[in-house]
Amino acid sequence: MLTVSELYIYPIKSLGGITLSRAEVTDRGFKYDRRWMLVDEQNRSLTQRQYPQMSSIKMSLKSSGLLARHPMRGDIHIPFLPHNHQTIEEVTVWGDICKGVTLGSSYDQWFSETLGLKCRLIYMPDDTHRQVDTRYASKGHFTSFADGYPFLAIGQASLDDLNSRLDVQLPMNRFRPNIVFRGGEPYEEDLMKHIQVANIDFFGVKLCSRCILTTIDQQTAEKGKEPLKTLSTYRMKDNKTMFGQNLIHHGTGVMQVGDRLKVLTRHEEKRFFVSSPV
Repeated sequence: MLTVSELYIYPIKSLGGITLSRAEVTDRGFKYDRRWMLVDEQNRSLTQRQYPQMSSIKMSLKSSGLLARHPMRGDIHIPFLPHNHQTIEEVTVWGDICKGVTLGSSYDQWFSETLGLKCRLIYMPDDTHRQVDTRYASKGHFTSFADGYPFLAIGQASLDDLNSRLDVQLPMNRFRPNIVFRGGEPYEEDLMKHIQVANIDFFGVKLCSRCILTTIDQQTAEKGKEPLKTLSTYRMKDNKTMFGQNLIHHGTGVMQVGDRLKVLTRHEEKRFFVSSPV
């Protein structure tokens, strides 16, 4: 039996994640997941790929909003909804142009000074609908400021298998999943076509290609060669390194750690499945 073992959200894109025991599923992913984003002077999204120091800002949820905290700069409170009369901006996320709203100069200043680069904090309002790539999903499926999809699922067995090949064990936070499950074989998520959790339907539409962000230690912001060096020896497909499955969904509701993950159908072809090493 497969069960949900961890749930994560990343309220501000590419900053620290938050572990949850229960998470609300909305029309564009988990509630609060990547609804905020830092942009540069050209309104392009900022990520750890270019600025690994972003990993040093940790996030937590409070009753009235988010709390962003940096070990040297202290913290700043961010309301769940921006104050009235904020500016509407067109922002770019991986080639997608969508509308967001500014939160104000005080937030821009705090993040700019903390990260050592000029940036602004942007929020995605409910009336912004960013379509998922229609090469992999039909129209009407939306995501937030995530790279491309509302959910990323990874099996704990997959990370255990990867770690069995590494000299130094890596934590799950290197891969920034939303849903982690226990049980099954390593890389079983590769084959999931239609799954159900808490009566919500999820569909595996695209294996997740991994980038240098996975090589950044989320505690120290230091870069290394792993896990990409090892993953590239056995998880390459179309010249990309794969780890995890991107999901779209139908329905809303609440998921909890401990919920059963039911696999209703699998992809007919074994698109990518690697057993543990002998």
